[in-house]
Amino acid sequence: MAVQKPKKMKSKLRELIESLLIAVVAAFFIRAFFIQAFKIPTGSMEDTLLEGDFLFVNKFIYGAKVPFTDWHLLKLRDPKQGDIVVFKYPVNRKLDYIKRVIAVGGQTVEIKDKVVYVDSIPFKNAPHTKFIQNTVLTKGLPEYEIYPPGQKWNKDNYGPFKIPEGYLFCMGDNRDNSLDSRYWGTVPRSDVIGEALIIYWSWDLTMPYYKFFTKVRWSRVADVIR
Repeated sequence: MAVQKPKKMKSKLRELIESLLIAVVAAFFIRAFFIQAFKIPTGSMEDTLLEGDFLFVNKFIYGAKVPFTDWHLLKLRDPKQGDIVVFKYPVNRKLDYIKRVIAVGGQTVEIKDKVVYVDSIPFKNAPHTKFIQNTVLTKGLPEYEIYPPGQKWNKDNYGPFKIPEGYLFCMGDNRDNSLDSRYWGTVPRSDVIGEALIIYWSWDLTMPYYKFFTKVRWSRVADVIR
């Protein structure tokens, strides 16, 4: 004679499975349309963002893309100057990059001796921008892989370059150590994933784990990103 499991046990197992499914669906929904977690792997955004920072990105603000489609949700606004955005890397769209928006479609970017101008107005760098080199590359001295190809521009003396409509010109805050729009071009608005929101965790990658309490950058946890 077969032994039947008690109905109570079946009921609890079913409740557990249903709860797990609901949690998975909710997590997928939140990640797809509202908030997604990212990790900072390089120092191109220092000192705003450091290697070892973990952050949440607001996907809803720009109109999150519906998975497996070309549709986007209703946006609250478009990316603007000064926003720190996550986007698909134009050279390899399988990778996600994070940079600061310097200019949007229709605006003109020019860099003169490291000073960035947008429509002839100095871009408000302080207090975010960092320079690690005291030297300035001479105007007219072309730099390897500068964008667009063939221009006698470099990272310190660039442009003028007018941004096409529907695109963004993005740069890292660590200006001397950032591969950005100066090298690989503009970012399609449709490839923007979201705006950096808050640092939820941060630790020094160079320190061993047994020094946990020193390794963690406690002062950066819960910092709002600007």
